[in-house]
Amino acid sequence: MTEIIIYTLALALVQIWLLPMSLNMKNFGWLLSSRDQPIETTVLQQRVDRATDNLQASLTPFLAMCLLSMHVGVDITTAATYWLGLRIIYVPLYMSGTSFIRSLVWIGSLVCLVYMAMQLL
Repeated sequence: MTEIIIYTLALALVQIWLLPMSLNMKNFGWLLSSRDQPIETTVLQQRVDRATDNLQASLTPFLAMCLLSMHVGVDITTAATYWLGLRIIYVPLYMSGTSFIRSLVWIGSLVCLVYMAMQLL
């Protein structure tokens, strides 16, 4: 389970920091500033931002259930691995504007979270 948590945190780092930074290289001065003024962003950057918001909404319950499973000795590794895989797939689907399949992937990741919670009951 520790590896899944580390890989999930790596995904968060990529999605929350590396992707937005790489898409904003033309605004490097803004990135180094206090960011008081908004900047114009591309459609791709806006998609990355929305995908990041979505990840952040599910990241806390995911990590909490992973840690709880380690504490109580319940193996939820398979569901956690599927969740992580689906979240990795979700990012390029969102970036490319693939709506229907992206939504199915999101539903699959939500099902994984529910299954993880049921395993912990």
